[in-house]
Amino acid sequence: MSEERGKRLSDTGGFTPRDAGPATGATPDDSSAVARPSGKRVARSSDGGRVSVAKDSDPAGSRRARSAVATGDVSGDKKPENIFKRLRRYFREVIAELRKVIWPNRKQLTTYTIVVVVFVAVMTAFIFGLDLAFVQGVSWLFG
Repeated sequence: MSEERGKRLSDTGGFTPRDAGPATGATPDDSSAVARPSGKRVARSSDGGRVSVAKDSDPAGSRRARSAVATGDVSGDKKPENIFKRLRRYFREVIAELRKVIWPNRKQLTTYTIVVVVFVAVMTAFIFGLDLAFVQGVSWLFG
């Protein structure tokens, strides 16, 4: 049985069809396919399904396209924004991100605070004990 199992796992690269879940893009009933990265990006459509997007064939072109998208400068002829506009946009984005944060309620905050204080107290006592032991050991040794 173990030989059969070892052979089966080595044939599939260590993956069994049940290991390949929806996160890898493999279907559970596709037993002949090995669950390996395809090198393609996977984007989600608005209806929750997955859409596979192929990599660019030109690596230099993809870098240029990505950098243009990241900076928002598609044409390349656009002047840099005013410093005040950039600061305003930055603070708007910070506020938008802070709205996405799930803040702890009073009970969670109290629990987390108590856990941190107790942990710090325990570690302080532990280090104090080690320090005291080393001092006693050194004074006994060199007396």
